[in-house]
Amino acid sequence: MTLSTENIDRISFQLGMINCFVEMVACGVKNLALSPPMTPEDYEIVKPLSDRIVEAFGMKSWLEKDLIATDLQSDDFVAGKWVMLYYASDEILDAYLELKKQRAAMDDNALDPDALKELSRAFMRLLSYTDEVIDAKLSGRHQDPFLLID
Repeated sequence: MTLSTENIDRISFQLGMINCFVEMVACGVKNLALSPPMTPEDYEIVKPLSDRIVEAFGMKSWLEKDLIATDLQSDDFVAGKWVMLYYASDEILDAYLELKKQRAAMDDNALDPDALKELSRAFMRLLSYTDEVIDAKLSGRHQDPFLLID
């Protein structure tokens, strides 16, 4: 039997990713984790189950309707989509919100590429990426994160 993405339920797939990432935060592997980008309609379906996962692991979540624009992913990857942030301590959410505030203060018309690179580096550190992975992602040799189901 050949399995194709048509045989995989998108909502179940998203919840599987969420469960995995929340567990990674709960185990201390990541400081911050992101859900897959989802439409507002999918979010409404996923939210109650995401809340149960977060509660079961004793973690916290935050709905981000406009994910910080960095060199981690293209704007198209999250355009019109919402992302849940998963974390254990409010300091992590505060650090993310501070980075977002710094990004908002940057002038897109006269964007300093070095400043954006440093902000992107800080965001990826918050996501617990290693320096080697961050350097590779910032080298321009990466594409948007792979999602089996979009």
